[in-house]
Amino acid sequence: MSEEKSLNFIEEIVEEDLKNGKYTSITTRFPPEPNGYLHIGHAKSICLNFGLAKKYGGKTNLRFDDTNPSTEETEYVDSIKDDVRWLGFEWANELYASDYFEQLYQFAAKLIGKGLAYVDDSTSDEIAQQKGTPTIPGTRNHFADRTVEENLQLFTDMRAGKYADGSKVVRAKIDMASPNMLLRDPIIYRIKHAHHHRTGDNWCIYPMYDFAHGQSDSIENITHSICTLEFIPHRDLYNWCIEKLEIFPSHQYEFARLNMTYTIMSKRKLLQLVNEKHVTGWDDPRMSTISGMRRRGYTAEAIREFCERIGVAKRENLIDVSLLEFCVREHLNKIALRRMVVFDPLKIVITNYDSEGELLPSENNPEDANSGHRDVPFSKELFIEREDFMEVAPKKYFRLAPGQMVRLKSAYIIKCDEVVKDAAGNITELKCTYFPESKSGADTSGINVKGTLHWVSVQHAVAAEVRLYDRLFKVEDVANAEGDFKDHINENSLEVIGHAYAEPALLHDKAGDRYQFIRKGYFSLDKDSSAGKPVFNRTVTLKDAWAKEVKKN
Repeated sequence: MSEEKSLNFIEEIVEEDLKNGKYTSITTRFPPEPNGYLHIGHAKSICLNFGLAKKYGGKTNLRFDDTNPSTEETEYVDSIKDDVRWLGFEWANELYASDYFEQLYQFAAKLIGKGLAYVDDSTSDEIAQQKGTPTIPGTRNHFADRTVEENLQLFTDMRAGKYADGSKVVRAKIDMASPNMLLRDPIIYRIKHAHHHRTGDNWCIYPMYDFAHGQSDSIENITHSICTLEFIPHRDLYNWCIEKLEIFPSHQYEFARLNMTYTIMSKRKLLQLVNEKHVTGWDDPRMSTISGMRRRGYTAEAIREFCERIGVAKRENLIDVSLLEFCVREHLNKIALRRMVVFDPLKIVITNYDSEGELLPSENNPEDANSGHRDVPFSKELFIEREDFMEVAPKKYFRLAPGQMVRLKSAYIIKCDEVVKDAAGNITELKCTYFPESKSGADTSGINVKGTLHWVSVQHAVAAEVRLYDRLFKVEDVANAEGDFKDHINENSLEVIGHAYAEPALLHDKAGDRYQFIRKGYFSLDKDSSAGKPVFNRTVTLKDAWAKEVKKN
């Protein structure tokens, strides 16, 4: 009997709430701001919020926190929905903070009516000075003494567009001596004459995140509002607003966000990489965005497994990206079609092969009994990898060398008889003989060889472009590395092989299909492919090459 998996701390809270009758069902939400594409850190939050609701029979809302019109675009909204669905989740309701602009406005007016908020004409610098320091209490200015009537009129006029950006804000009236700096009369509304992607020009005042967030949760009856640890100081304001407005008491819980080696999770920095052309776009396969990982060939199953493995914790730590790559390898090993592709071709001619050619059956995936076989064309002239031949070979070298024998994958054993060179001394081809009775699956030759090589028939080879992607950054902890983060970009993060040769089966596959190129790694067909010229992205190597490098050094 397998041991039952222990609960994480949020699951313990949910189970206790349901057991005690605090809630009869739970409602969570995933609230991204549509100002960029989602990254692997968001995947952790998605899996947590949607996973909790699924486990406990509840529901999850997808709510876009669209309160900052100058940075938000419909393109980002669409990409977020696409990524959530690709990860395998469906939301109960698609909602927007902008759905609640009128209600949030009324909430702010209610606080003003209670004497708990006021309109402030101070500049942002003045407000910052008035807040004091963590050890020195702040000082409330004279604008806080305005009457309720005056504040309500000013707030109405702000909405009507009578004032310029930055000329006035609305601040909650809480405690200028609070040890939590966020409670020192925080700004809850600001003026921003900017076109909104959904409401157009209907509004020129917008709620701050800290005001919109908790109230939106309350409007939707969110039972467990799950945030990352940096929002712990915000929880007091979250609770204060709900308490003073006397609305549904949503509760905020915090977990450690995902920090991963050789990776950045800042949308601002990811946008910088895109805008400054360090990458080709948000879906560049080197990016930590979900769309980039999708294009690279990562699977939703592997990302979900990764999120499950790293768990939900209360303390920040740095997760090794090798764990994510391990999860990808594990899944691709089960589903990827095996194919043969030669990157750096060396021609061999089988001098005693008199047939016009034949089709040799080869397994599509030895890990999947239902994957079947495909027929690989074999002929007199083949390409092998140049690195699989040595003219002067050391002992225990099991690949091809003069006088040495190897097996060709799913085909025959061959022996190298002659090395052909051009006038400059460069090897141009190898002349070999084959052993007809050594055919794979029906070998009666009695010959034992230790090396097996992949190959492609010259006559049937399909020209392909192969993009070898590596980690985008050279340092482990990019977020805390010295200097500009862009100084640590790995200049060798992409190698393009423009003239690789593939077996013809790859021409019939569609974009997104995933492969193991035998002895080379896992690859995915890219959207840049054209008729007759497929383009493949390396998803991940067969083994963790970086771990080997670390041990070597």
